[in-house]
Amino acid sequence: MSSQEFCKQPENRTRVSQQSKRPLNSLQKAVNKEVSVRLKMELEYRGKMTNVDPYMNVILVDATEYSGGSPSATYGKVVIRGNNVLFIKIVSDFSG
Repeated sequence: MSSQEFCKQPENRTRVSQQSKRPLNSLQKAVNKEVSVRLKMELEYRGKMTNVDPYMNVILVDATEYSGGSPSATYGKVVIRGNNVLFIKIVSDFSG
């Protein structure tokens, strides 16, 4: 490895760390939009996301809980701990 290649490595690491922050930025921009939050335990919540933090803790209002694809309960406010989240889909970004 040449000295020039070695010097480029920190720059590449910086670029990768900047890219890893983008999903959180997308979530923060989606505050007050409809989202679908899928949990590791096969449950899904759909509602308006009013807050999200760097740990992906999410607050939804007017939320519906889905189990097996069918609505099973409705809630005025749901607080979801980030370590239970499998993925968050911003409903307005995707069809279906």
